[in-house]
Amino acid sequence: MIAIARFSVPLASALEFHAQIEAARLALAECVGYLGGEHGQNLDDPTLWVLMTTWENVGSYRRALSSMRVKMEAIPLLARAIDEPGAYENSQSQ
Repeated sequence: MIAIARFSVPLASALEFHAQIEAARLALAECVGYLGGEHGQNLDDPTLWVLMTTWENVGSYRRALSSMRVKMEAIPLLARAIDEPGAYENSQSQ
């Protein structure tokens, strides 16, 4: 399963946001079922950011969202994501 969250961040907040998105990724990385993840800033529109994580299955991702560290470090950031579907089936795991 792939989870993608996109964010619109003012350029003036880019450094602070980079630290927040990395902290969120690290919190998620500690959870059972986490397979990998990365984040980045869009090359054409530097106000857009993405956090992409891969998981063993959707259950692993959902359980990770109830972890205390994730609730403290990732959920506040994820709440700021652009409102759009973000869960995808990973075709490589079939």
